[in-house]
Amino acid sequence: MMFSKITSNIKVSVVPEYDSKNSYPSENRYVFKYNITIENEGDFPIKILKRKWLIFDVGFGYTEIMGDGVIGLTPEIPAGDNFAYFSNVMLRSGVGNMSGKYLVKNMKTQENFEIDIPKFNLLSEVLSN
Repeated sequence: MMFSKITSNIKVSVVPEYDSKNSYPSENRYVFKYNITIENEGDFPIKILKRKWLIFDVGFGYTEIMGDGVIGLTPEIPAGDNFAYFSNVMLRSGVGNMSGKYLVKNMKTQENFEIDIPKFNLLSEVLSN
């Protein structure tokens, strides 16, 4: 399932997937991969400066994670282009969700603004069967 949101002509799409190979339910270790595509539908180049995630793990509450760029990069995305990457997250319950924001720079005006990462669900196959 894909989750998408457009903020200021920047479309962020996420496809989460349960990673059964790296998960150990008996140890409360549920791993999820998520593929993200950032599409610049605007008319100026942007640069991803920072990310902020809010991770919800049922029974364990919220965790906030902040950092520079994505996957160790601060990619520039020209107008009409996109940048895709994947990452992962571990939950202890096997059920939760994530949402977040990117801090982005308009490379034409040098102004910074935030774009939303849509909330997406994380549900392990073990629990959905």
